[in-house]
Amino acid sequence: MVSEEVQILLKDAHESLDAAKILLERGFYRDAISRAYYAMFYAASALLRARGIVTKSHRGVIAKFGLEFVNTGVVEKYYAKALSLAETSREKADYDPTYRPSEEEAESIVEDAEHFIERIEKALEEMK
Repeated sequence: MVSEEVQILLKDAHESLDAAKILLERGFYRDAISRAYYAMFYAASALLRARGIVTKSHRGVIAKFGLEFVNTGVVEKYYAKALSLAETSREKADYDPTYRPSEEEAESIVEDAEHFIERIEKALEEMK
């Protein structure tokens, strides 16, 4: 059975993805990228927590996700790359006032987030 904390993180992942889609549709590409990254971050955190792993930073989540799930073959490398790219883009979107992502870039990251959450949920099912 999935813990309450894992369920909350997955709910946060889905809410962030829903927000990213709305923001993308409205043309708020920087904010869509930020929310899409957080959708992935929450999903990765849920998978880590399901295995009893707690991290204290974004970089920690990304590093541990790679070590625990990608390097061991539980999750494909594509998802680690998608998470890393989303994090880099999110940092630019949040902190670089000159960064103006294209609709295509934002759409790609939002789509990656959707696939990422689906894959994490599948991995959680496989862990049961």
